[in-house]
Amino acid sequence: MELLRAKHVKYLNRCLGILPQSSEMHDTNRMTICFFALSGLDLLDALNLSETEKKSIIDWIYAQQVQPDGENASQCGFRGSPVVGSPFIVQDKWIPIPFDCSHITMTYTALASLLILGDDLSRVNRKAIVSGLKGLQLVDGSYFAVPFGGENDMRFLYCACCISAILGDWRGVDQTKAVDFIVKSQGYDYGIGQGPNQESHGGSTFCAIASLALMNRLESAFDERQLEGLKKWCLNRQQSGFNGRPNKPVDTCYSFWIGASLKLLGCYDFVNEDLIRGFTLSTQSTVIGGLSKWPDCHPDPLHTYLGLCGLSLMNESGLQPIHPALNISRRATVAAKLLL
Repeated sequence: MELLRAKHVKYLNRCLGILPQSSEMHDTNRMTICFFALSGLDLLDALNLSETEKKSIIDWIYAQQVQPDGENASQCGFRGSPVVGSPFIVQDKWIPIPFDCSHITMTYTALASLLILGDDLSRVNRKAIVSGLKGLQLVDGSYFAVPFGGENDMRFLYCACCISAILGDWRGVDQTKAVDFIVKSQGYDYGIGQGPNQESHGGSTFCAIASLALMNRLESAFDERQLEGLKKWCLNRQQSGFNGRPNKPVDTCYSFWIGASLKLLGCYDFVNEDLIRGFTLSTQSTVIGGLSKWPDCHPDPLHTYLGLCGLSLMNESGLQPIHPALNISRRATVAAKLLL
């Protein structure tokens, strides 16, 4: 089966423009969906936006930047959409909306999207974002997503590392504590969970490995036994495709989560690419384009993007190479002069 490139381009352009009413529950995640569409089109070498369209998207992204001062510094970053209400100005004074704040994942995807669009990040309040990151890190090294508390796990630590790598400023990350949190989250089976004593999972394993790679600590964080066990755990996720946990079905998204982990660990050569590629391509929609979680399911932006990322790791014809740790095209990192 071949990659249905033209159909995927149309699908991602639709996602970038408008989503059906059934997707309104995802309105707070609009920034992430925008990233999936933009980065997917970039990987397909089909980000053919006019300068007017690029400017419109860039301006919308910057409109989601939250940058209060003083005691609200931990709220700095980017929100997912204006659904919670944008701040307004009265007599040149910034008036915040209650609970309007950034989300660490939206900050990462906003910055990544700006890089993909060729923006120079000149309007990013770097100092405020770094200050906000400091306020989100817990004493155990993990991160909250928002300053009001809630979940804290490996996903948000990864986002903090991506933000720091993009900005070239690691003052918002206590790397010693972050590495300690990652090491303590490795399970008895050598996979890595969302936190200590939690089940090993493909997604959290990627977040941990990629974070260590971005911090240049992948080789030093684990001893030889732990590192070899981690490689084996990832390689054992191969079935007809990749799964995220033992005794679970394979899933398109793990072609990236596990595939990128193996790339970063230097053992992707042991992957049966024909098998993984075959499963991933079997989830393509031949009608509307896009990829889905499993064959014969409805496509969605997340699985479409991560499926394309997984295929990029295999050097699929027609796809741009991807940076496995930062999860954007290598072309975008080179254009942004990121020293990764």
